[in-house]
Amino acid sequence: MSIDTLTAYLCGEIHSDWREQIRSGLDERDLPVRCTGPVTDHERSDNCGERVFGPVADPFAKDQIAAGLNAIRARHLIDAADVIVVRFGPKYRQWNAAFEAGMAVALGKSVITLHDRELDHALKEVDRAALAVARTPREVVAALEYVMRGEVG
Repeated sequence: MSIDTLTAYLCGEIHSDWREQIRSGLDERDLPVRCTGPVTDHERSDNCGERVFGPVADPFAKDQIAAGLNAIRARHLIDAADVIVVRFGPKYRQWNAAFEAGMAVALGKSVITLHDRELDHALKEVDRAALAVARTPREVVAALEYVMRGEVG
């Protein structure tokens, strides 16, 4: 028995092409996975509140308004997803990604983390709550193929 389609919410690190690698791998294996994710353009994400509601003088308030709008998007997309893939990159701390992973687990969603071995200790609680830990985008694709088809091609 196969799973016909999946929706994967891809969140986390935005400074590499890991999302494109996953999408390309899904296409190569002809896997019908719809990929969604947060806004990955810093300027758009950070300034969305001011673009919607107008200028805000206090930087904290500006961040809070933008965080609220981005959270509405993230909550909806996580709720609509079958699988959440959370990428933790080596250069920046992705606090928002850890929060989204926790939200996904709380909602009973299946989570796959994606990170290098040097982050194992720092992410031990997140990895423990995840159902799989991948090291490369290719491993994420292989995991999704197994989930969908019961085999790895």
